[in-house]
Amino acid sequence: MKLDFDACYQALSARDRRFDGKFFTAVTSTGIYCRTVCPARPPLKKNIRFYACAAAAEAGGFRPCKRCRPDTAPGSPAWMGTSNTVHRALRLISDGALADGDVEALAARLGVGGRHLRRLFQDELGAPPLAIAHVERLHFARKLIEETNLPLADIAFHAGFQSIRRFNDALKVALGKPPSELRKSRKIVFDDDWLTLHLPYAEPYDWDGILAFLTPRAIAGVETIAPDCYRRNFATVDGTGQLEVRNLPRKRRLELRLTRVAPAALQSLVKKVRRLFDVDTEPLRIAAHLSTDKLLGPLVAARPGLRVPGAFDAFELMVRAVLGQQVTVAGATTLAGRLVAKWGRNGLFPTPTAMAGADLAFIGLPAKRAETLRGVARQFAANPNFLAEAADLEDAVEKMVALNGIGPWTAHYVAMRALAEPDAFPASDLGLMKAAGIMDHKKLEQRAEAWRPWRAYAAMHLWMGGKH
Repeated sequence: MKLDFDACYQALSARDRRFDGKFFTAVTSTGIYCRTVCPARPPLKKNIRFYACAAAAEAGGFRPCKRCRPDTAPGSPAWMGTSNTVHRALRLISDGALADGDVEALAARLGVGGRHLRRLFQDELGAPPLAIAHVERLHFARKLIEETNLPLADIAFHAGFQSIRRFNDALKVALGKPPSELRKSRKIVFDDDWLTLHLPYAEPYDWDGILAFLTPRAIAGVETIAPDCYRRNFATVDGTGQLEVRNLPRKRRLELRLTRVAPAALQSLVKKVRRLFDVDTEPLRIAAHLSTDKLLGPLVAARPGLRVPGAFDAFELMVRAVLGQQVTVAGATTLAGRLVAKWGRNGLFPTPTAMAGADLAFIGLPAKRAETLRGVARQFAANPNFLAEAADLEDAVEKMVALNGIGPWTAHYVAMRALAEPDAFPASDLGLMKAAGIMDHKKLEQRAEAWRPWRAYAAMHLWMGGKH
């Protein structure tokens, strides 16, 4: 990503929160890099370098500032104008694709060569893929050290380090202190039964909007939503647990509380919640694009910071989407609750294996739709990551519509929420057509061309503010 020095310096001088997390300032005279909102006095121009992401700054030999904590900045480099390939690579890295350090395998999943992928990362982010993965591990480890009372050995493995020695060495090199020294600065009262973590976001954040969307779709027995809190049960490879999420608007972050889990599970759970609540998006950038549209402008102004609610689990969301074919939101929610009551266990959504051979017509489904659900369950049972392996939005849609009973509406709705595809757009949705005043899905698709690459956010504005 090419950064304009003068524009970055102007944002830095003004401590403009709109650019917090969008770039980082490194100071050659101190060897430190900071956020745009750092309270320290702005350095001299001659001593400044700007970097597109924290990993690039650290690859350049700089350490994170202790005052502004770059690791707590909102946003993600995945949203900063990178190519589709880099965007997807970042998402896979976030899911642990480089836990074994195999860049060639990551490149193969993206349909490119390893050398080409490294070149894209260097050109667009200023750091190679392994550096991005390493800094992500470091930042997550620091969060756990300072926000939890987990043993340091557990934190090492929660953050994806292969050994405690590597964990200690990495933090000492990057932060100038060993983990034990970082822990001494904490001033937090801990609950021995729960972990509490904070997820920063860029303002504005429409918390009421995201709960308004999730509440009528909450699955009985699995999810509970109150005006100020989202709760759900979850499963890991070694057990079950509960989590709850609240908004802390004055601190510009969400508070995530969850029952203690095994080291291998925590990072994945945190990422699921980040996507469910869409905390890594750039609301102002999206609003600037969509607000110029005559139809969307008033809707964007009415709901600043509207997010696209994600999905905690791709299989759960795809089942929910199939249940929603040609029925109301309330009807689909009722059917989902019946599925949980019949085939769920311990307050969890049924597994693909449990549904693959079940008599799903029992809950009141037409025979064809029941068979569609069994087909979806069989696909996920055989390959839980088949959607994550899609090369792009078009490939993901193609994989889904290849399944019996899955059409473009279902595929785009799943891509929009389960895969966090910002340009997914279920054009044949009746609510979207009514809200747009265009009752022909092909004409609506043509109208939506002007909303790329943020059509999923346009869909949310139409659903939340439309006339239907």
